[in-house]
Amino acid sequence: MMFVKARAHYVLPLFLGFALAAIPACAQGDSANGKLKIHVHPKQAYVFVDGKAIRDGSQSIHLTPGEHQVSVRNYGYLPNTQQVSIDSRKTTRIKVALEKSGDKVAGPFGDIELKGHPRAAVLLNGDTPDYFVGHVDEFDWNWIWHQRLLVHPGTYQVTVTREGNTIWSGPVNVKAGQQVTVYLNRNGKMKTKEWARGEKMGPQPRFHAGIASATVPVAPVTAELSAQSNPLNCGQSAQLDWRSADAAAVSISNLGNVPLSGERTVNPMKTTAYELVAKGPGGEATRTATVDINGEPMATLTLSAPEVHFHKIGDKVVEDGPDTLQWSVSNADRVTITPLGSQAMSGSRTIEPVPAQTSTGPVNEMVDYTLSAANACGGTTTRTAAVHVVGSIDPAPPVTLASVFYPTNYPTARRPKIGLVATEKEALAEAANRFKSHEEYDNDNASLMIVGYADIRGPKTYNLKLSARRARLVKNYLVSQGIPADKIKSRAEGKRRELSAKQVAMLQRKDAEKPEKWMMSHAQDTWLAYNRRVDIILEPAGQQSAKAFPNDASDARVLWQRAQPGIRKVETASSAANTSAALH
Repeated sequence: MMFVKARAHYVLPLFLGFALAAIPACAQGDSANGKLKIHVHPKQAYVFVDGKAIRDGSQSIHLTPGEHQVSVRNYGYLPNTQQVSIDSRKTTRIKVALEKSGDKVAGPFGDIELKGHPRAAVLLNGDTPDYFVGHVDEFDWNWIWHQRLLVHPGTYQVTVTREGNTIWSGPVNVKAGQQVTVYLNRNGKMKTKEWARGEKMGPQPRFHAGIASATVPVAPVTAELSAQSNPLNCGQSAQLDWRSADAAAVSISNLGNVPLSGERTVNPMKTTAYELVAKGPGGEATRTATVDINGEPMATLTLSAPEVHFHKIGDKVVEDGPDTLQWSVSNADRVTITPLGSQAMSGSRTIEPVPAQTSTGPVNEMVDYTLSAANACGGTTTRTAAVHVVGSIDPAPPVTLASVFYPTNYPTARRPKIGLVATEKEALAEAANRFKSHEEYDNDNASLMIVGYADIRGPKTYNLKLSARRARLVKNYLVSQGIPADKIKSRAEGKRRELSAKQVAMLQRKDAEKPEKWMMSHAQDTWLAYNRRVDIILEPAGQQSAKAFPNDASDARVLWQRAQPGIRKVETASSAANTSAALH
């Protein structure tokens, strides 16, 4: 009687299972659905559609038209997953024969028994088909006919599901030599009893099924992870190699999810421990491999000579004894040498050390060159080389400027090039030479401003034009003496900003060349003569020409006389000036 009862317990669900195979697994309310008719081997294989557990065995499934993912699984076999196209009111037929996979699994074992919902899928430690180990009807009896879900000692998250619904999920703690029964229809109530056979069983095939028996030993997850052992310089790459067995998912810290086995090139910016976590129905395995990074750059910096000479006049360096700076850097991706800027990883460069001193006088100081190297790993290093700089800084040659004086009413509108007499041309030639010498040692972009004036006699408009001709004639003469035209600007003041008689008297008192008596006795004429002039201003310094009348010049009376001198007289003075200018 006991034999008959036990057999009836397994055979009746088995018979009902075959009878139900003819009933569609999905709702048939929509007449536009299509049908999937699937034949599986082994016959216990389980079918998932779009990630949802349907049932075990060959069957017909009503599906909505379109693409569906169909996965057939049986523990101990390689899964088969494919896209299947379903047409409305048509039947699609597929056959799936799974291929065995995996070695035998050794104990010790515990047993998990499940009661209720025989067609539901059983997942261990996950909620996707990858964690499938069988269906409830394969694990719900253990008397005469043995239906066993064998696991190594540990805690397993058991999920029982069908058609997208979780029937029960919870942790089950199993010890070696114990059987834990989970009553699915009683909210997962559990009953544990001793099962000594689990500690004595030899290695078991991944899947074995008889007429009314089934054994599924779940293999523990194993994994390996290795990495290059020698320290790497910053920026170098290392290769991680890993292998896993009986895993459904593998992840590596800093990389995320990865294939179950493979290799990956990594470029860590610091010493990094990579942890592999492999998860599967049989549990979890972790492995760690460390890639060591040498983050400190190495550098050398040297100078060929400890001392150099330096001489500067104005803004021009006339002597800066060269030196050679050499450097070499490794394990870095950025090199800067102060004050030279960014540089290559190694090299040499001729340098001309410049002292920090800017004031005139003797030079005696140390000039530092500092190399800074860095890499993407955050490593930095610095090296400094110092050179002794000796010498001097001297001022630029001074520019002496003298105002230019004109005879009354010269130059005229008809004779715009006549009016500069001998002494004035000589003064302008001297000023031009001084300016060119100064400019050679001056980087302030020195220029000249020519300002023309006229005495108070005559209309305002006439005097403005007259002073403009005077300024233009001076500018042209300076250009003829070698000063670039773009270095000279001019403006006309006419009789504006006149020198007062008091100012003229003061200028005469300060004049080293004392005025002639005839000038002193005719103050009004002298005052007028001082205002028939052109001033020259050195910019940007703002230095103005000395307003010194050429008292002792041979042509001083031509410049001084109140009345306008004849043209022949002024031309003679200008011609004499040509010879004088040529001498310069």
